[in-house]
Amino acid sequence: MATELGLNARLMTRDEIDVIIGYFHNSSPEHLETLGVDPTRLPKREAWHQRILQEFSLPLHQRTSVVVAWLLREHLIGFSSADRIVFGDRANMHLHMIDVNQRHLGLGTERVRQSVDIYFEELRLKRLFCAPNAFNVAPNRTLPKAGFKYVKESAVEACQPRDLSNLTIYCHMVI
Repeated sequence: MATELGLNARLMTRDEIDVIIGYFHNSSPEHLETLGVDPTRLPKREAWHQRILQEFSLPLHQRTSVVVAWLLREHLIGFSSADRIVFGDRANMHLHMIDVNQRHLGLGTERVRQSVDIYFEELRLKRLFCAPNAFNVAPNRTLPKAGFKYVKESAVEACQPRDLSNLTIYCHMVI
């Protein structure tokens, strides 16, 4: 899926999975805090690599997570991931910009829209949720522009590697 700006979104390939691991392990503690991620709870690189590799070996309808790569002129600059997938019904989406030079430029809305289209088509979803940290301004501005509706704000204990976070919950639905 491409735009006139050279922005593409597509399912991530097996050859790109180290980008995910590197993004988290190479991010500053401050950036991870903005995401609501505790760096001390990140899986070890090799174990994480093997787990993702195993996911990629499964057909989409059997996966517990699916990743969409974001490319700008064929350079991978970010990704979104979907987890808590109930095939044919719902999933949770996460947004990550790898290239720090591409953050806060206002291009996120199109990336999110492209990711949504891919998740709805590939996973046959009816609903897609996204729950960014309430203090992470960028996704909280982007999601409503991309068609997500505000659901609620809550303090929840999320699965590893997230810690107790204040989350703003949004939903995108098929009408």
